[in-house]
Amino acid sequence: MTFRRSPLALAILGLLEDRPLHPYGMQQLIRQWGKDQVVNVGQRASLYKVINRLAEADLIRVRETTRDHQYPERTTYELTDAGRNMSRQWMSEILSTPRNEFPEFPAAVSFLPLLTPELTKELLSERRERLVQLLAEHNSALVTELEGLQLPRVLMLETEYLRAVTDAELRWIESVLAALSDGSLSWSREELAAFEAQLA
Repeated sequence: MTFRRSPLALAILGLLEDRPLHPYGMQQLIRQWGKDQVVNVGQRASLYKVINRLAEADLIRVRETTRDHQYPERTTYELTDAGRNMSRQWMSEILSTPRNEFPEFPAAVSFLPLLTPELTKELLSERRERLVQLLAEHNSALVTELEGLQLPRVLMLETEYLRAVTDAELRWIESVLAALSDGSLSWSREELAAFEAQLA
């Protein structure tokens, strides 16, 4: 069975490298370790769906199911050799090869002619303010000490990456806003219709 990789599937395989876990434990570790910045684990149903698909593909398997009258039945999963090999293959592919992941923001930017320059400026200004706040959050997350211990940089790389991407987007938006403000970037539906007519 071929398995289409996802950040959540990779996270599950990665967590099971250390020890067998039940789904709730996986979800808690992803949040505790700050991996929810890069892995969407908000919906427990999505987590269970990916776990079931990984099990069907023999990348993980049930280690045990425990029953306790105080808690619901808990199924603990462990990594298979095939799962370990697959996680290494995915890591090799993801780290070495850029892929167009089709995020929403560039798609919306490609349709800016539907809006006026004035509304675009208003909306991008709102985004800029949110990015400034997000950048501050990334900066504060780049703490190098935890309970007096120096953190290895490898544990902070995803936060470094998110900070760099946020900073780059913020600088780009500020340049677009400057162009909208000084009039060097402007458009109207009529001008664009005339341009399209020339191409016909």
